[in-house]
Amino acid sequence: MDTNGPTVRVIIQQCLSARLQVQPRGDSQAAEYVKVRRGVVLYLCFLKGATLEIIPKVVKAALNVKLSECGSSEERAKVSVLDLPGDVLIVPQATLGGKLKGKSMQYHSNISKEDALSLYQEFVQLVQVTTLFFCVKGGAKICSRTYGKRQVLSVETNGPYTHVLDF
Repeated sequence: MDTNGPTVRVIIQQCLSARLQVQPRGDSQAAEYVKVRRGVVLYLCFLKGATLEIIPKVVKAALNVKLSECGSSEERAKVSVLDLPGDVLIVPQATLGGKLKGKSMQYHSNISKEDALSLYQEFVQLVQVTTLFFCVKGGAKICSRTYGKRQVLSVETNGPYTHVLDF
């Protein structure tokens, strides 16, 4: 990690299931959602200094960290989302770069929306490729969110089992 602080912040939350609204309800249409089963939700924020070069390291760590329980209730070994196999829901979360100043949050540490969008798209693509090639038992589902929109999220977890990773 850079001595000036992190350039990418990821919160990883183990989930039994999650549902994210990708399109709000309109006058003539129902709301649309993406849903995942057991796996992880990745909340992702890009901070100043983030570049494409950091993306493989972040993806590798996020997909290989052993957070999910597997096995009988007596054994409960921890495995990665690739080992389950589990689903992955990727949620852009620029607010993770916020700092409290007085009673307000400021986001001066975040990179520009355009640069963040580019890095987010690269991250999602590399997660898709990695799970396709390295998911031990196959069958993982990858869902991501349209960048820069409001989000309605529901997560069912048997934790909470949530971790912050800074890169």
